[in-house]
Amino acid sequence: MGETKKKTRIICIGAGASGLFFALNCASDDNEIILIDSNSKAGRKMYISGKGRCNITNNCDVKEFIANVVRNPKFLYSAIHRFSPADTIAFFNEHGCPLKTERGNRVFPVSDHSADIIDCLVKECKKNKVKIIFDQKVKEIRKEKDQFHVICKDREFAADKLVIATGGRSYSSTGSTGDGYRFAKQFGHRVVELKSALCPIRVKERINREMLKLTLKNVSLSAKNDRFHKTIFGDMEFLPGSVTGPIVLSMSSLINREDPVELSLDFKPALDDEKLDKRLLRETENNPNKNISYLLTTLLPKEICAFFIENTGIDSDLALNSLTREKRKELLDHLKHFRLSFDRLEDIDKGIVTSGGVDVNEIDPRTMESKICDGLYFIGEVLDVDALTGGFNLQIALSTGYSCATALKG
Repeated sequence: MGETKKKTRIICIGAGASGLFFALNCASDDNEIILIDSNSKAGRKMYISGKGRCNITNNCDVKEFIANVVRNPKFLYSAIHRFSPADTIAFFNEHGCPLKTERGNRVFPVSDHSADIIDCLVKECKKNKVKIIFDQKVKEIRKEKDQFHVICKDREFAADKLVIATGGRSYSSTGSTGDGYRFAKQFGHRVVELKSALCPIRVKERINREMLKLTLKNVSLSAKNDRFHKTIFGDMEFLPGSVTGPIVLSMSSLINREDPVELSLDFKPALDDEKLDKRLLRETENNPNKNISYLLTTLLPKEICAFFIENTGIDSDLALNSLTREKRKELLDHLKHFRLSFDRLEDIDKGIVTSGGVDVNEIDPRTMESKICDGLYFIGEVLDVDALTGGFNLQIALSTGYSCATALKG
């Protein structure tokens, strides 16, 4: 009888989206897959994503997907073509976790429970004989000859191949403490400076209490400086001392490597200046004895009117029959270009993802293998790739994990 072929032992550090998806796709008769995680259960960060609903991908084509990648979109060409959003939707639908598409092509489990996405991935890992070891924080990694030695708090493992799927630095309470960057540097990799991404933006204006439960719908947020000008349309919300919501989170990723920017808000992006001016005239003619405070309630949510008046200096008691053309133009300008005083981005720990990470110029985009150290791979958020909000970042985790798995499965 012939000798039994020795299996390739592959250790993946991190049982988040990229690690789980890598493991279940790489498992085979030729590979022994071990997932190591510092948490007591898998997918800790996924549990809180999408406000507990897990926005797993975005139901768009590859071209649109790439357009939503902020950092190093070209690096992802191979991975996203190999495993696209359509493939993600098919995978979960076929493995007992049906998905649905909502506004903005955001894809969620039909159940609206993040746990169902995680349970599906863990179940497939177990089905494919992946060994998951929890509560083991990796303290040190050594490479001796062709083997990696992974030293944990009370155990040591040896592997033929090593995959780093430790995530970024945001939401450190979920275990994303930036260990992957330390490991990358140890093996000679450059780590691009880390920045907050998909995070609230601190502003200098005082946010009134009544605004804290307000969602501004269908507004436009602009940011600009001498060499940068971006505008995003959608919804936003308010926090004590900061603004948040989909358009703010996306804007934070676009400005996190810019000099201080000027922020402005268009409350009525669907109306150009001429149409908005006609509306102001109509309201004035129909209600000549009302004042500007009343006029604002016809244009803005009541919760934000006091904030608008406080930060524009508009005379709220001025009767509409006294509203001159110049005063009307001033009001129009404030409605279309309301200034928010940029302070800073929230701390990196409050970002949904981390911008920066392992330099992708040192990673093979087809396999995710290090160009510096044979047998070492990086997948998911630890890489210097990130995208706007809407399911794109979790898709990056799945696509890079799948590409790595395909390469190692042979």
